Amino acid sequence: MTDPSSKPVPRPRAPVLQPGTLWQRITDQSRLAIERGVLHTIATEQTFVEDNGVAFVIRVVSSLARKEQNRRMQQVARDRTHINPFLPPEPALFVGGVSSTHLAVLNKFNVITHHLLIVTRRFEHQDTLLNESDFTALWRCLGEFPSLGFYNGGAVAGASQAHKHLQLIPLPLAATGVHIPMLPLLRSSSPNGRVGVCDRLPFRHAFVRLGPPVGEPGLLRKLYWAMLEAAGLDPVKRADDAHQCGPYNLLATVEWMLLIPRSKEYFDAVSINGLGYAGSLFVKNQEQAALIKRHGPMSVLTEVGFGI
Repeated sequence: MTDPSSKPVPRPRAPVLQPGTLWQRITDQSRLAIERGVLHTIATEQTFVEDNGVAFVIRVVSSLARKEQNRRMQQVARDRTHINPFLPPEPALFVGGVSSTHLAVLNKFNVITHHLLIVTRRFEHQDTLLNESDFTALWRCLGEFPSLGFYNGGAVAGASQAHKHLQLIPLPLAATGVHIPMLPLLRSSSPNGRVGVCDRLPFRHAFVRLGPPVGEPGLLRKLYWAMLEAAGLDPVKRADDAHQCGPYNLLATVEWMLLIPRSKEYFDAVSINGLGYAGSLFVKNQEQAALIKRHGPMSVLTEVGFGI
């Protein structure tokens, strides 16, 4: 297999989308991709679990869709072994240019409708630290419609591709309750723009509440570096760029950012990515859902992170 970073890839020439058009492009392209049989939404059944003041939503693969979902996931595994799905992106999944450095692409196998990937136009490895260009692209997308951005820093944190990609989910995450289930616990005594912690979260983390003019991408990057340091994740300097010293998840809205270092990807056989720390978990069957309920979602998140 050829390492995608070992050879140059032509820079996609897609123009940058005009402000205020991203949501329409996502919905239009989603319809087109479904019509062409390229976009596959994994059917799920939702169940809710109250734990530590959070109404966690657990999405369980529908029993009717499980056989087809397993086939698709096997195909995804084969694809990931051989190709980089982002260079170039499939035309039917391509939404448009977000910036001079990033593209917007629909998630081919989505659990949540209108799940967007924000990928670099040239190959960058997922374990390189986020830079100002990444935050510029993320912030532009977050400002287009109510949404949650997240980044899975490394395979242990749930990253499924080596090519650097941020992700964006429209809000709310569930039809009932607060728009982000974890929101009731995201309270910090630190002032806006200062890295602190949320006293009610039982796992190691760093939190910052944003406010004008904190949305400036250069300042967001500085806060992100401060969060890494506060969480015990000192950057590793290499010749090409700064890399992470350990896996982590980053969640972001226009109002706050939350960073969580990770100790492992799986709780039993359940893979946990950044959305878990927003209060949204995905499992493959009812047995896994029962496992999460029995142990408690917050204990699961603490187990795959670091307890405090």
